[in-house]
Amino acid sequence: MSGDRAVERAYGCAREAYAEFGVDTERAMERLRGISISLHCWQGDDVTGFEGTSEGLDGGLQTTGNYPGRARTPEELRNDLEMALGLIPGTHRVNLHAIYADTVGRRVERNALLPEHFQTWIEWARAHGLGLDFNPTFFRHPLAAGGLTLSSPDEAIRRFWVEHGIACRRIGAHMGRALGTPCITNVWIPDGSKDTPIDRRAPRERLRRSLDEIFAESHDPSHLRDSVEGKLFGIGSESYVVGSHEFYLGYAIQKRIFLCLDSGHFHPTEVISDKISSVLAFLDGLLLHVSRGVRWDSDHVVIMSDELSAIAQEIVRGEYLDRIHIGLDFFDASINRVAAWVIGARCMLKALLIALLEPTERLRAMEMAGDLTGRLALTEEVKSLPAGAVWDAYCLREGVPVGPAWLEEVRAYERHVLSRRQ
Repeated sequence: MSGDRAVERAYGCAREAYAEFGVDTERAMERLRGISISLHCWQGDDVTGFEGTSEGLDGGLQTTGNYPGRARTPEELRNDLEMALGLIPGTHRVNLHAIYADTVGRRVERNALLPEHFQTWIEWARAHGLGLDFNPTFFRHPLAAGGLTLSSPDEAIRRFWVEHGIACRRIGAHMGRALGTPCITNVWIPDGSKDTPIDRRAPRERLRRSLDEIFAESHDPSHLRDSVEGKLFGIGSESYVVGSHEFYLGYAIQKRIFLCLDSGHFHPTEVISDKISSVLAFLDGLLLHVSRGVRWDSDHVVIMSDELSAIAQEIVRGEYLDRIHIGLDFFDASINRVAAWVIGARCMLKALLIALLEPTERLRAMEMAGDLTGRLALTEEVKSLPAGAVWDAYCLREGVPVGPAWLEEVRAYERHVLSRRQ
């Protein structure tokens, strides 16, 4: 209890400090409480899934490390997610890939997947008050081994993946209807070429035709929201990616669907924070996959980096909270996988809180008045305000550990649960 009182005392001082800048810390916390982060299930098992195949990870994806305790079954993965969610303030979502179907050991081809194969996930999400998001899986499959799926010149291969995309949209719509919250169903494909192709046009025309076929069936937007995700390059597709950012931006604008911006899918000198306002000038909504690339799209665990802060600032400053859906996307097998979720989600939420604590209207007024000196001075002064004390108070009120105390709970879970998975 003495620790709780210390947190409240520190918060009282912080509240007064922010009030001098015209910021209501209570309002900031209330707004943060309404933001949901979508936790990606594939961090918990190194993108292995439950199909029981011997197919290795491909499609330009790579998981490094062999930390013990990887989830091996749907039940283990859900238990790990519950552990992580219990240490993250707020109410959030879980993002699934198609390879996480719970088929009770039966082999079901991806183009034959049905909502019933995700019923245990739906029931689990309903019991815990969670929303679900969904992704077709266009990798880790014999028909993806050639490097082309929806853009394949082989009509049988292309048709298989089109049918998979159609099936996944139906599953996503069912999830959204069952849980009462729209399921964001995101299409990303690994298609590309290691060396420079002669024909860049034909694969993109095939991809466009495939997408048109996948999106031909209409679904209630209160159940399903569609998204498409581009990429600059991948392992094995260094020279050419069929589904580039420009391709999907044009397609999303034409079809009035969401575009997904992944913070690891661009050139190392590019940042998605600068793209948000440009994209939302033309689209109704945007999906973010927040990751941390180190020299390349290496999917490191999200930390409180300059870019994470900039992403949060753009969301808040642009008043986009109701138009942007935030998901995490990294997979690190070199550290405790549950801890990876907690670190990434808490950092994302902390960055959003700091952005919500900014005296944005005052800064905007200075900018509009041409007071660039005042804008810069105030921006720098705000950086030293006690945001950490507000974050600690928010965690305390949300009933999750304050500061690094959550780490001991993860370590206890590792000793009693994860260490027994051999």
